[in-house]
Amino acid sequence: MTLVDLYAAHAATGIRPGTLRVWLHRRKITHHGHDRHGRTLIDLDELPATLHAKAA
Repeated sequence: MTLVDLYAAHAATGIRPGTLRVWLHRRKITHHGHDRHGRTLIDLDELPATLHAKAA
């Protein structure tokens, strides 16, 4: 599990933070709390599986 904030996920995958927020709201990806700065954390390892599921 690699927990990152939405902006780090954007840098790693190219998926916009707004898109990630929508996916969080729709429960396509899992929310893993907040970092010490209050930023939402998601599992970076979860994103490729989501991308493949969306393409299918």
